[in-house]
Amino acid sequence: MSRRADRDALVEEVYAGCYRRLVGQLLAVTGDLTAAQDAVQEAFVKALSANGFAAADNPEAWVRTVAVNAARRRWRRQLHLDRLLGVGSRGAEAAVPELSADRVALVAALRQLSREQREAIALHYVADLPLAEVARIVGAPVGTVKARLSRGRARLAQLLDPADLLEVPHE
Repeated sequence: MSRRADRDALVEEVYAGCYRRLVGQLLAVTGDLTAAQDAVQEAFVKALSANGFAAADNPEAWVRTVAVNAARRRWRRQLHLDRLLGVGSRGAEAAVPELSADRVALVAALRQLSREQREAIALHYVADLPLAEVARIVGAPVGTVKARLSRGRARLAQLLDPADLLEVPHE
């Protein structure tokens, strides 16, 4: 089998095993299902042509990092466009199928956090990544990630009604 065929087979395997999980993680990062799907799909497209994907120790982590970066680029472009057009941030509620009421409440609350806090919380708690890995993905020191997590948790505590989250497991 050729190197390209090997890479394509690996991409298919990772896609089949990780796509839904990655979209769920990116949904927590972006707060928007369509943006999450687009970012993950863009990452898989890059995996098909990137030499580093097949050599990655953890292909799912490679795709996640590329997807987070794609979501950040989209967010910056949208912010720039909004500024140029003189409009406020597009905060329209996206329809999120197949999510329980507690998850919808959590995603709505995550949307109200800063992008940095949302990324840290999503990557650490939703993707279950260690602090060092979150710091590497977001390009910030571990101490900064810890501060974002602390501030994000405090803000979520203000935004969420505990009665809405009865089904969310506690650590």
